[in-house]
Amino acid sequence: MRQRITFFHRHEHGVDPDSLKLAGRSIAGPDIIAEREDRITLALDELPAELRDLLQESQELYIRWQSPVAYQTVGPWSSRLPPGLHVFYTPSNGRKLEGERLCPLLQAAFGPLDCSSISDSFTKLPNDRFSHSTAYQYYQVLESLAQFASYIEKRACVSPGSECKERAQRLAKANSVDFSYDAVSNVAKVTALWPNEPQPLSVDSHPDHRAEVGIMTPDIPPHLEQHEFGVTGLLSVLGQDTKPSPALFSFPSRHKSAAGVSFASGFLPPSGLHPTMQLRVSSSKPPMEGPYCSLHTYLTLPRAIFADKYQLGDGLFLSSKNLTSLRYISQPVDLEAPDYAIKLWGSSVLLELQPPDVQDDRPWTAEIPLHLRYLSPAEHGYRSIHVPWPAVFWACTAEDGTKFPSNPFDRVNLGYDGLFGQRTIFWHVDPRPESGGNLYHTIRVPVLDLLKSSWISAGTAAVVLAGFLFVVFKLASVYLRSGYGSQEAEKESDKKRQ
Repeated sequence: MRQRITFFHRHEHGVDPDSLKLAGRSIAGPDIIAEREDRITLALDELPAELRDLLQESQELYIRWQSPVAYQTVGPWSSRLPPGLHVFYTPSNGRKLEGERLCPLLQAAFGPLDCSSISDSFTKLPNDRFSHSTAYQYYQVLESLAQFASYIEKRACVSPGSECKERAQRLAKANSVDFSYDAVSNVAKVTALWPNEPQPLSVDSHPDHRAEVGIMTPDIPPHLEQHEFGVTGLLSVLGQDTKPSPALFSFPSRHKSAAGVSFASGFLPPSGLHPTMQLRVSSSKPPMEGPYCSLHTYLTLPRAIFADKYQLGDGLFLSSKNLTSLRYISQPVDLEAPDYAIKLWGSSVLLELQPPDVQDDRPWTAEIPLHLRYLSPAEHGYRSIHVPWPAVFWACTAEDGTKFPSNPFDRVNLGYDGLFGQRTIFWHVDPRPESGGNLYHTIRVPVLDLLKSSWISAGTAAVVLAGFLFVVFKLASVYLRSGYGSQEAEKESDKKRQ
């Protein structure tokens, strides 16, 4: 097992190298205000048996969890996803879909999920444009990692020490947690990122594990390219170094932050059964000058709400909403079925936005029309659904010849990155809630009221019975007046026969 722990701080929150103490396989120092990233790399034989069996029959498995709390990053972790649990999966060639393994494993790790099997619950991703995307996608609204922290504590913390349990419990406070596996590297990586806040600077490592600790800050090395990220700081290998080593380096990064730009998301009142999501972006200026840049939004919509691809195919309608085009929507999306008749998790949508022609720092808005499905009945006649905020980013084309080898902090397979070429640079726009910090919208949806449904059933039965009795009464009255058939008609018929 290998672990890498990185503290990333602002310049004003640095630490004195002389205050750091390396003793054996531990490092200690004063508390630091910084982001913290822990990355643990594991061989397959170090994993639980049920997870190892699944991975041996998989080509790729990426699990991404994004916190519903808005935050701003200091370090190179600029990539954004809509809040919740995202799963991207590719089975090995020739293997059948291992739904019986994957869904129960996800439920054991993250709690009750609406996941029955890959064929029923996952959507299929396209592989005709770019081959670097996975085959299947799943999403679930998940506000907390408390269940996952307990799962890790029970399954991974086998030693009596408390350090492992403390690290497992801290997962519940992380901004993001990722699990990554691909058959090429044949190793699994678990990565967790905590927000920029006071962090205890104390790390211990196991004698059989390699541990690297970095205390870094952003910097601009000489000749830094626009697609690169520069850092400087101190690096230590526990058990090997006697004092931290200074470092200054840069690396290509596909994901960067559109500094000074933010967006807010909301639904126009009244929401009704056809709500409109409004995005308010603080600026229309592209983050780069020269290359082609286009602004996009990526939505993950639970199955209770969906976008109509036919409505979003009208260019004139899109222009009126400050939208350019629908770039991608997962398939299939049933436009008529109620929520309780569908097994798929929902749908993902990639839309290109249309900023104003005048590029300046004035805010502007775009509107996305959506539609609610009929939900199952509930007491008091309402159900609440949670809709995650979308991700908003500029996609810019890098210059010819630019290469993006994997960097030490890379985060790939986010769903939308597989829909662009590999020379695309993503400039992410930070979400900025106007009130509170939660990145889930809550919509109250009117449904059949169970407390009043008995009156509806009784009333329907009464109306049907009354209609039946009315028809019987009319037929009986006609029979009593004229009998079965008209006597005049019978006499006329006799005359004709004579």
